[in-house]
Amino acid sequence: MFKLLDTVVLKRDVPEAGLRLGDLGAIVEVHDPDHFEVEFVAASGRTQALVTLRADDIRHVNDQDLIAVRSLQHAVG
Repeated sequence: MFKLLDTVVLKRDVPEAGLRLGDLGAIVEVHDPDHFEVEFVAASGRTQALVTLRADDIRHVNDQDLIAVRSLQHAVG
């Protein structure tokens, strides 16, 4: 279902990494069919978080998604 370099959307908050539901990431490693290393970056390109997630934690981007920007100033993690 998911493959290396897919752009994905987070389906839940990950407060320890400063991530929120809806954040956009990229799969940078496929550990097995259900576990993926996903990189989330700030708008500047700096890595915000690199986390291992399950397939249930992410979804593919679709045509109904709108990209937005939020401040990391109040992010937990």
